[in-house]
Amino acid sequence: MAFSFNFDVHLETGDCPEETDMIQGDHSLQDLESKPRQPDNPTQDSVKEAQEHSPPLNCQPLLENTVCETFSLGSLPPIHYLNESVLEQTASERPDKEKILSQTVASHSDLISGVYEGGLRIWECTFDLLEYVESHGVTFAGKRVLDLGCGAGLLGILALKSGAQEVHFQDYNSTVIEELTLPNVVLNCEDEEEEDEKGENTSSSPKGATKSSLQAGLARCRFFSGDWESFLPLVLSSDPPPQYDFILTSETIYNTAYYPALHNVFHKLLSPEGLVYLATKAHYFGVGGGLHLFQSFVEKANIFDIKCLADVEQGLRRHVVALSFKKTE
Repeated sequence: MAFSFNFDVHLETGDCPEETDMIQGDHSLQDLESKPRQPDNPTQDSVKEAQEHSPPLNCQPLLENTVCETFSLGSLPPIHYLNESVLEQTASERPDKEKILSQTVASHSDLISGVYEGGLRIWECTFDLLEYVESHGVTFAGKRVLDLGCGAGLLGILALKSGAQEVHFQDYNSTVIEELTLPNVVLNCEDEEEEDEKGENTSSSPKGATKSSLQAGLARCRFFSGDWESFLPLVLSSDPPPQYDFILTSETIYNTAYYPALHNVFHKLLSPEGLVYLATKAHYFGVGGGLHLFQSFVEKANIFDIKCLADVEQGLRRHVVALSFKKTE
């Protein structure tokens, strides 16, 4: 089953506006107030040690009992991903050491602070950033890209299918990486193989090319889970440590307690001429974060320039912003 998402986005450039909106999201005030408020600060116990996840040698079991959907927009390559509702419905049948699948279903919540940080859902701002990339012709060919707080991994998958040299995916939860991100990357690597094979003479194609192509795509990827504070030293321990040309991140500034760790990841991992693309709601009701508070944090740190690239007024107020290192005089 395939879906195409299309957005009419009003674009403005300049400084990001100060926001006083107290309700943003795709739920009504009544719906929001009926859900338990998440704590503004994570507890010490919520810190999750980072780990790297290696793709299995046989990736086909990752796609068993799943339903695939497709995001298509303009000139972008189609992006395939697993239906999140099916993941929820089959939660009891899936490996889940963190127990987040059962907890989210039982609590009817998209966020359990310090336990589950929303990675199983594709949030609206992800599509806003994809729209911006398409409409402005952002290119990833030959670049190193980090999809931070990746969830389903749509942003990193776009970079991968657009010729990025290397794409790293990071999410708070290992279950998200293993049950959603990795399968989605496999889906899209297989799609690339099928497209390649359509243009080849099958008699001249080496036997086993499909498997080799899948492995080649996965070889350009790395997968990480855990808290940003522990993710940073883990990835910096690589030899050589990565310097990303692009850091793509969506809906990651909802909690002000996470700003120091998030900012530090940007500071330590972005290449000197690199760009952070951040898509966000103006304000996150019930959690406390939002663009104005994050912009104030960034300006106080005085390391990055922050610029508003796009405002989305349709349905709710959302923004796409870019961060780049301040130029030294």
